[in-house]
Parts: sequence; C-alpha cells; structure tokens
Amino acid sequence: MESLSPARRTTEGCVASGADPAGLLAELVAIDSVNPGYGAGGVGEAEIAGFAAGWLERAGLEVELEEAAPGRPNVVARARGRGGGRTLLLNGHTDTVGYAGMADPLVPRIEGRRLYGRGAADMKSGVAAVMLAGAHATRTRPAGDVVVALTVDEELTSLGSEALASRVVADGAVVAEPTGLEIGVAHRGFVWLEAETAGRAAHGSRPDLGEDAIVAMGPALVALGELGRRLRAREPHPLVGTASVHAATIAGGGEWSTYPDRCVLSVERRTLPGETPEEVAAELAGLFPDGSEVRVVFVREPLETPSEAHVVQTLSAAAPGAPLVGLPFWTDAALYAAAGIPSVVFGPGGGGPHELVEWADLDELDRAVEIFCRLVDTFCA
Repeated sequence: MESLSPARRTTEGCVASGADPAGLLAELVAIDSVNPGYGAGGVGEAEIAGFAAGWLERAGLEVELEEAAPGRPNVVARARGRGGGRTLLLNGHTDTVGYAGMADPLVPRIEGRRLYGRGAADMKSGVAAVMLAGAHATRTRPAGDVVVALTVDEELTSLGSEALASRVVADGAVVAEPTGLEIGVAHRGFVWLEAETAGRAAHGSRPDLGEDAIVAMGPALVALGELGRRLRAREPHPLVGTASVHAATIAGGGEWSTYPDRCVLSVERRTLPGETPEEVAAELAGLFPDGSEVRVVFVREPLETPSEAHVVQTLSAAAPGAPLVGLPFWTDAALYAAAGIPSVVFGPGGGGPHELVEWADLDELDRAVEIFCRLVDTFCA
C-alpha cells in the first residue's frame, strides 16, 4: 500500500494543463459530504461545493452557487465558447452515502491503481473527470459552451438535479456515474407507493369486535408476488430487461393482545421505458382490497436515449469500442432527458459503492478525462 504521492500523474492529452486526476480525486474524497438525509452525521455538500467552485473559478470558468435547499448548493460552472456551437452539460453529484463501519473513509489512499475512500467511485471520480474537462474547455475554447454542474442530494431525492433541470439549457448531457466507461443510454425508473388497510382495534379476547388490518393485507401480498412473476415473464426490454416489484416495508399493530386497526405496506415498482406512472399506479392499486387507501409517494421516470442522438454519436466516437448499455440503477440523467436534453450516463468505474470498502479505478479515471476532453472538442464544435 502507498499513501497518495505528491508526484503528479498526467493524462496523455492534458499534459499541457498539468492535469492530475488522482490528486483532484483525493482532495474530493477527503471532504466529508455525506447526504444530511442519512442522519445526524450527514454534514451535507456545502464544503465540497465551496472547494469545487474555487477550483473551477481558478480554472477560468464562470461559477455560480445555487441553493437547491438551504445550505445545500449546486455548483454551476460555465466555460464560454467562441459562439455558434452546441452546449454540453456535464453533471456529477457531490453527496455520498454514510460511512459508518468504514476504516478511514475520508483518508484517500492508493493501492496499485486504485484510490480508496468514501465516494471514490460513487461518484467523486466522475466529478473529478468533468471538472478537468471543464478546465480543458477554457483552454481550447470550442464554439459551444460547456456547463459543469455538480449537484446535491442524488443519493436520496435528487433535489439538485431536479432544480437544475427545470432551468438549464443544453443540447446534450452526460451524467458521470460509474459505468466502467460503458455508455448508458437506458435505465429503469421507479414508482414508490403506500397502501393502507383498515381494521378495528379490540381486545384479543373479543374477535366479535375486532378486525385484523394485517390479515386484510395478506391477499395483497400474495397478489404482489404473482405480479412480480408476471412481470418477469413479459418480453424484456432489449437494454434493461424486465420490470419488477417488491414489498419494501410493512407496519401494523402495537401489542400482542390487540387487534391491529391499520397496516401500511410500502411497495417499489421498477418501471421500463414506455411505462407511465399512472398505468403502474393503477396496476398496483388493483391488488389491494376494497376500501384500502393507496397513495403514490414518489416517482422517477425511466431513461431511453436513441442511439442516433448527437450526444450518443459523439461520445461513441470519443470512446471507440464503448458499448451502448442499459443500467440497473436509476440516475439523474432521466431528469435532464425529461426536460428535453438528450442524456447519457458515462463515467469511470471502480468498486464498492455504498459498501464498507469503496475504490475508484485510476486508469479508468485517466481514460475518462481524455474521453471527456475529446467529447468537449467534438460535441461543442
């Protein structure tokens, strides 16, 4: 094992800029940016936003800090082009999940060509890559603008990208999640739904007075399992496979000798491109007994970007041999696509996102920087 060396490693096409992807990644990993939704230990994104804003401003970009929520700023940095070209949006999120149980989560260390630490793969490696690509754009000045957007809260409800997508204007977007340098053009969405059955509270010795809300939920659980089997039996989407559904949590009752008067079930249904939230919610509502209260809690749309989209074509040319794939996880790219910006997911990989040992692949980080620099030069021409 080696600690992070002060010697600077440069990438082939960015030597003149003194680019140091590993060094920048190490600085980002060392900053605690746990999403505050993960409990009292979540300090949020303010410090890392301040660091990134200062770095990008020194690199020559026009930088704004825009609060998506109090104390939680997005960093929106623009490298102005010469005019007349396409605008490219490069996005990464600055928040991480928590690090309880990790050994030295905020001490970046290198072993071979891996850099370890919380957020190294998910997704501070991608953040470093798009920051360096933004700096590249200030030197080469293509015709179009490059917008580097570092957003908050992706690990929970994507408040940052949701706020940005409502106002940003771009001709294409790349979200730099860790795809292992594959080009993600599709992923599933999801619908979160709650259903509540009602009973009547009574002493356990009085079945003539009580109604069991948990038992009333039972047929719906069986129906949910049957729906899951039907979904898996349907014709799969060519990139993302089949839809799925599962019971996430269930709560009801309070003590041994009382009939429960309510039972609440939370359900997640992963959706395919082409499925609407309304159709899915209606499908799920039909599983529950008459009189149940069924409510949609949260929805995120799936992503499917056509292979002929310019951002797909130019990224494919910048990353020869990179396959077009569907991804198993949801990303902020769906929010930008819903706002009318053709969007893909592409970034350097690693291992252990959300796990106790997380690492970024430094060779892939170097390659990602080169690919993003080529993309800037061609897409914005």
